[in-house]
Amino acid sequence: MDAPWLNNWIGDTNPRTDPNRGIKHSSPIVRGGVYNRLSSNPDLLFDFSPLMSHSAASRYRIPTLELLRAGGKSAVARALGLIETAEGDPDLTHLLDEAAADPFGDVLGLTGPPGVGKSTLTSRLIQHARAAGQTVGVVAVDPSSQISGGALLGDRTRLRTDPDDGGVFVRSMAARDRLGGLSDHAIAAVVLMRAVYDLVLVESVGVGQSEGDIACVADTVLLLIQPGSGDSLQFMKAGIMELPDIVAVTKADMGDAARRAAADVAGALSLANPVHGETPVLAISAATGAGIDELVATIVARRQQSLSNGTRSTRRAAQAAQWVRDGTLRRFGVEGAASVDLARLLETSNGPFSAIEAIKSLLRARLSLT
Repeated sequence: MDAPWLNNWIGDTNPRTDPNRGIKHSSPIVRGGVYNRLSSNPDLLFDFSPLMSHSAASRYRIPTLELLRAGGKSAVARALGLIETAEGDPDLTHLLDEAAADPFGDVLGLTGPPGVGKSTLTSRLIQHARAAGQTVGVVAVDPSSQISGGALLGDRTRLRTDPDDGGVFVRSMAARDRLGGLSDHAIAAVVLMRAVYDLVLVESVGVGQSEGDIACVADTVLLLIQPGSGDSLQFMKAGIMELPDIVAVTKADMGDAARRAAADVAGALSLANPVHGETPVLAISAATGAGIDELVATIVARRQQSLSNGTRSTRRAAQAAQWVRDGTLRRFGVEGAASVDLARLLETSNGPFSAIEAIKSLLRARLSLT
């Protein structure tokens, strides 16, 4: 089989041999019986051509969701690259809609001020998930310069992961012009990764009180607070206090200071969210591991509750509607968004990303934009 494009998509991440097939594959990422490495035996070659999407309107080789799930880390990396280079491509839009409609894993968003310990906790959560046999994808968002537009992308260097572990994939992304921390590309990356991995961790840029974009993608928002961050009044002023599903006070090994911070946060939460019940406030130390097991148990319990009472599906539907609205507002402003029926276009489209492209085409035509 002559398939030169195959080398660009088929990964070689932590392979192991299947004695029944004679083909190497990465079992944590393989789903649906599709293998991600070919044997030297030509009789065992698997034809991936039907799994590649290449319509007449597309200028790119866009993988199907099935191939993306089977292709390992290299396939995911290339697909995330296409989010930037092939934006607006009809096949990429179809892939994103398909991924949005078939989420595989849970998304945990970590937010909090710089220096609170987000990267250290992310490393701990990765270790815990891998020990439990879960595959993990990480989106680490770094702030962008308002002058150059560039970003250091340094969060990745703080994460302690095994590069040979095919069950962990880390992607650093820039916040671009988003004060809240998540660009359109970052949202699309989370959508793709949650269709592949058991757990997706989104480590936000950490800009403080004004950050709220994390709630647009996360199934569970985890707010991190460190001792000495402020008193109850200071926490009440922070709009982000209305968003978290769980709050963790880091550096619990500081003793009394950590306990005071936990009490202040609990008081602020009772006033910020009086109708949503009690938000768990936990004391943890990512450096020593104290409280991590309790935190993971709390996250799992909340996931099970959201699945049983239906709030998970409701939240994800609201997030998709928010993506469409935010994307329209950023491109065409308030008047542009008000001139179209966003809800109807989302309802009649194949998914949120198709709706965004349809709105872009409609408003560009009205404004005579190319």
